[in-house]
Amino acid sequence: MSKVTRRRLLAAGAAGAGVALAPAGWTAAHGAGSAAELAAAGELVLRYDKPAGTDWLKALPIGNGRLGAMVFGNVDSELLQLNEDTVWAGGPYDSSNTRGAGSLAEIRRLVFADQWTQAQNLINQTMMGKPGGQLAYQTVGNLRLAFPSGTASQYSRTLDLATATASLTYVLGGVRFQREVFASAPDQAIVVRLTADRANAISFTATFDSPQRTTVSSPDGTTIALDGTSGSMEGVTGSVRFLALAQAVVTGGTATSSGGTLRVSGATSVTLLVTIGSSYVNYRTVNGDYQGIARSRLSAARTVGYDQLRSRQLADYQALFARVTIDLGRTSAADQTTDVRIAQHANQNDPQFAALLFQYGRYLLISSSRPGTQPANLQGIWNDSTAPQWDSKYTLNANLPMNYWPVDTTNLAECYLPVFDMIRELAVTGARTAQVQYGANGWVAHHNTDAWRGTSVVDGALWGMWQTGGAWLATMIWDHYQFTGDLEFLRTNYPALRGATQFFLETLVTDPARGYLVTNPSNSPELPHHTDASVCAGPTMDNQILRDLFDACTRAGEVLNTDATLRTQIRTARDRLPPMRVGSRGNIQEWLADWVETERTHRHVSHLYGLHPSNQITKRGTPTLYDAARRTLELRGDDGTGWSLAWKINFWARLEDATRAHKLFRDLVRTDRLAPNMFDLHPPFQIDGNFGATSGITEMLLQSHNGELHLLPALPTAWPTGRITGLRGRGGYTVSMAWSASQADEFLIRADRDGTVRLRSKMFTADFVLADLTDSSTPATTRPESDVVQLAVRAGHTYRAARPGVNPTPTASASASASASASASASASATPTVSPTTTPPPSSGPTATYTVTSSWPGGFQAEVTITAGATALSGWTASWTFPGSQVITQVWNGSWTQSGANVTVSNASYNGALPAGGSTSFGFTAGVSGTNNPPAVITCTGR
Repeated sequence: MSKVTRRRLLAAGAAGAGVALAPAGWTAAHGAGSAAELAAAGELVLRYDKPAGTDWLKALPIGNGRLGAMVFGNVDSELLQLNEDTVWAGGPYDSSNTRGAGSLAEIRRLVFADQWTQAQNLINQTMMGKPGGQLAYQTVGNLRLAFPSGTASQYSRTLDLATATASLTYVLGGVRFQREVFASAPDQAIVVRLTADRANAISFTATFDSPQRTTVSSPDGTTIALDGTSGSMEGVTGSVRFLALAQAVVTGGTATSSGGTLRVSGATSVTLLVTIGSSYVNYRTVNGDYQGIARSRLSAARTVGYDQLRSRQLADYQALFARVTIDLGRTSAADQTTDVRIAQHANQNDPQFAALLFQYGRYLLISSSRPGTQPANLQGIWNDSTAPQWDSKYTLNANLPMNYWPVDTTNLAECYLPVFDMIRELAVTGARTAQVQYGANGWVAHHNTDAWRGTSVVDGALWGMWQTGGAWLATMIWDHYQFTGDLEFLRTNYPALRGATQFFLETLVTDPARGYLVTNPSNSPELPHHTDASVCAGPTMDNQILRDLFDACTRAGEVLNTDATLRTQIRTARDRLPPMRVGSRGNIQEWLADWVETERTHRHVSHLYGLHPSNQITKRGTPTLYDAARRTLELRGDDGTGWSLAWKINFWARLEDATRAHKLFRDLVRTDRLAPNMFDLHPPFQIDGNFGATSGITEMLLQSHNGELHLLPALPTAWPTGRITGLRGRGGYTVSMAWSASQADEFLIRADRDGTVRLRSKMFTADFVLADLTDSSTPATTRPESDVVQLAVRAGHTYRAARPGVNPTPTASASASASASASASASASATPTVSPTTTPPPSSGPTATYTVTSSWPGGFQAEVTITAGATALSGWTASWTFPGSQVITQVWNGSWTQSGANVTVSNASYNGALPAGGSTSFGFTAGVSGTNNPPAVITCTGR
């Protein structure tokens, strides 16, 4: 992939650059597999009948959050292009410009005097970061496998989203060969499994190469190594050391290594283990034991057999992925290969592709963002270059927030944690930028950052002079808290939220013409308001973000019972922010003045941040602004870059326009916006479009931004029948829904905590039934509006609303749990038939119920529901003894220990207190060999 700089692309203008950089109409030949190759309606597989060749956008991505690989699937020359998420150009640096604060008053004067280009010139001279650009995410290199050449038949290449496995099978010389590749988070290794249906048929050589400064070697008789250093950039010397190791474990045949080449000959099966270590410790330190990391992980993986490696990987991955299932129906279009489905999408009815793209976004997020890793960057973790497009870093005015729009709503809360780690680090580097460039306390980050947590202005004032990047990130702290109710999380991250707020309390200035408090200097991201001038005061997006920031800090302070005086100051400042205005064209004004944008169809629609992701523009709360938002989108037009189209799906869903939202989805599914491997194209590749599409589909089915659960708010007629389970809503709700003939059949709502929920749906304008499935009661309701039902809910209870005569779903009697089981895949076994295990304590004490929710070869997932007795609980502990070989690998919503077969789980702090009779639950995954019988008794104690 060739280098495309932000300056080059954006200077060319969106339309011109888009044409220049678009793939030259990639095409796909029609292909459909046999009946045996095609799955049932819920299939979640990307499928191809040709290798990727040398085309990176045809290769298939795998990842474990830290390690990533692109798998090409060539018959005679397999290529794994490798990434490790901390291999970045350069090293620690301070980007702050000490000349900034001294020039700020004059810059502001020029802006208020409408001398924007002069202000930009002064910004470029005194406010630009040092260096003036940030540093790039870089590739580690390539692992190449060379096989005997020949003509293959019966070729098939797949990526199974249910198992996170890239596979290849073909017949050559009368032998069927198969390769499977996955990235294991538990074992921190990439695993390549090669098998054949004839003994001693596998032979190949393996070598590393890289565009980095590297050396290759053979550390032992079955291993090859790639030792290197990241590249220098922007005058900062490359300082991240890395070591990649690949070791062959063979059955039958031989494996030898010398001179950096691994040779396997006459094997029946081969497990190739790949580990990578990096010297990156954090944004300030790069002296980690990268060699020790790579070697220790390889040694540990080597002691684990392939079956256990596979089982551990599946248990870890499916504990996340299996929480949400979706079925939008299936037509014969899904029989085609994935590239054909994309190319033909405009001409055929293929509702299952929407489900596939939805789950692909979740797959990519799980694969590129895990606790303890870096956040997903502009390309997730997949990059084959040392100089990628826009440096493959973090663009804060769209990319990074957009990457995480679906994380809470699609039940992947753990994958969010790297963002909050980054925010706390930016609060440190951004504090220095705030001090030396603005003379202010608190912290600030502008429109980009990198692994070194740069926070200054980069790429020139026209693009980079935007103050509210850190503020937008900080609002995500409060939004995440609304889903989880996790007080410890809020307490940990409140200082960053407070610091972002403090910066603007000290730097907002009074607009002399209007009297409002405004940012100055800033811009409306990447769009000039006059020729060559983007810098301004108080753009609409800034005001919207600051409203959210101030509200978040105030509400967090109230929850944590802190900073009462500060909260008063915040409310005073908030009241002086400029309101949104309707311009002369009936649109939301993008700036304080009613200027007409220099590029009407610009990719950014920043001034509709208030519509999405915020909740400042709503159909019922602000009808005038709602109409103006619609007019704004009509003026901007539907077309745009891939990520822009994805954002517009979310906009139209929030406007509750199902037809237009679905049109934008279909506009996204075309060959100049989706690559053959379903990567989103700006063009070129930007992963935020994938995540934005997943978010947009979610917003069409569930919205919770306005103090209620709006069920099926923008259901398109193209999906007349469907079902989705496991979505999450703000307030702590897990939601499952089914519909047919374009009308709702059934809703299942599970509450995390006690409270009152408002449900909005067209279902409630006619007859319906409502029940508490946990205690078989009928809840009392109120009807604030004709399509709204309001009821009190209890923690751990599941509530069912349905049209009369609709049969309950098979899972309704259990619960719409946060860990809803995944669609069955070809490699998954049926869930064992086991009776739930229930504690038999005294009737006045707490009880616990144990249920297996899904299983796979060598592992399973289970949920334990804790119900208080006659006395409220401030905490609880559940204990049991496994009757077999079960070993827990992960627990969520609880802390745990296991000694032999004995397990103890206690409540996590954010579970909160349980009222008398209230319920909550925790889930876990475990490995198992042999029969998976449940524990006979669970002992549950309260406190």
